[in-house]
Amino acid sequence: MSIQHYLDVGQLPHFDPDLADNPPAIVVALRERIGRVDGILISCPEYARGIPGSFKNALDWLVASHEFPGKPVALFNASPRASHAQAALRLVLDTMSANLVESASITVNLLAKEMGEAEIAVDPQIRRQIVSALEAFKGWIDEKSRVPEKQPVDV
Repeated sequence: MSIQHYLDVGQLPHFDPDLADNPPAIVVALRERIGRVDGILISCPEYARGIPGSFKNALDWLVASHEFPGKPVALFNASPRASHAQAALRLVLDTMSANLVESASITVNLLAKEMGEAEIAVDPQIRRQIVSALEAFKGWIDEKSRVPEKQPVDV
């Protein structure tokens, strides 16, 4: 499994529906990237009880795309208190026809723990929870990507 971190969320221009059919190059690149991946893992913070504007803006650019609908999506939440953003995010993703994989969506309590990447990776409980969710996500994607065998037809 390879996980790629998308770093250009803050660089995307403000969504303009008039440009949806002929978007700026950075939006084309985002859509192409979404089209190449097998699934999308989202870890989105909560600000003022909602989805941060820059992240919602990125989703808005994907609404009119043909790459996003039906994509498997797993949600990783870093705070049990961030329930409002998660609820809003689920509503937006449902509207966008995402395929939300519940078995791969988790909440890990990192609130006020001030743990770095290395500490998170070696913490036995957190590691187990993350690995389990990633395995569920991969399993779901693998299962859905299998081409069903054709059944013989009696004539």
